[in-house]
Amino acid sequence: MQMRGNILLLITALIWGTAFVAQQVGMDELGPFTYAAARFFLGTIFLWGLWLMDGKKRNSRKERGLHHSGWKLGLGSGLLLFIASSMQQIALQYTTVGKTSFITALYIVLVPLGAALFRLGKVYAVNWLGAVLAVSGLYLLTIQGSLALNLGDILVALSALGWTAQILFIDRFAPHVDVLELSLSQTICCFVASLAAALGTETITLAPILHSWFPIAYAGVLSTGVAFTLQIVGQKYAAPSEAAVIMSFEAVFGALASYIILGEQMTFAQLSGCLLMFAGVIVSQLRTIMKKNPTPQAQ
Repeated sequence: MQMRGNILLLITALIWGTAFVAQQVGMDELGPFTYAAARFFLGTIFLWGLWLMDGKKRNSRKERGLHHSGWKLGLGSGLLLFIASSMQQIALQYTTVGKTSFITALYIVLVPLGAALFRLGKVYAVNWLGAVLAVSGLYLLTIQGSLALNLGDILVALSALGWTAQILFIDRFAPHVDVLELSLSQTICCFVASLAAALGTETITLAPILHSWFPIAYAGVLSTGVAFTLQIVGQKYAAPSEAAVIMSFEAVFGALASYIILGEQMTFAQLSGCLLMFAGVIVSQLRTIMKKNPTPQAQ
């Protein structure tokens, strides 16, 4: 079951990474909240269909007393998801897809630290070393010729905190409730919040939405409907630190997608920063890796 969970989380990372391109392209004619509202609306329709299809199985679980509703918990998860995704979406107006995907991967070290803070696990020396390496990599990746951070870089870094909270929230509650209800509830929450923000800050017109149908559909159905559901299912079988490691590969997929599709380039310093961030990822997980693969003792 753990292998199944890991595979689902890797597929999640692939979809999220490539969706960075869709998120940026989708804002060529749309504001960030309008794009997000359209995306989460499609995600809601998709998940609603899955929820209806699961009706018989759900009723059977209810009759056996095995059903635990995920509607209420989805509101908490949805609020965290809205905050994180909104900051990330706004940030894409000021920074590149490649940088966004790598900075977002900071949750790889923030998740185990957050787990320790809330007494869900311990923080070891390798976690702190990994955090230092990741932050050093972030410095090289985002600071270019001055000590001033780009607004987009700051927003993405803040969104990483939001993703960390969302991952920890899912890890805490996902194993105990209906996955589809939790996923659908959080998506509805994001749609309502995004629509409210769009109505308050942007002008919504139909034509640009129709012109951007493909990036909206990609992010709405795959990134929102499929990937967030796979995340919830996958985290049922993986510890939060392990889940964060696998999902952080969205940075790799995001950078590759931005290079292949958008032709984005990175300087030597930025590439060095990426390597340092990956070094932080590996170092922060050394204890887990060594525990799973103990050194054979001499006979």
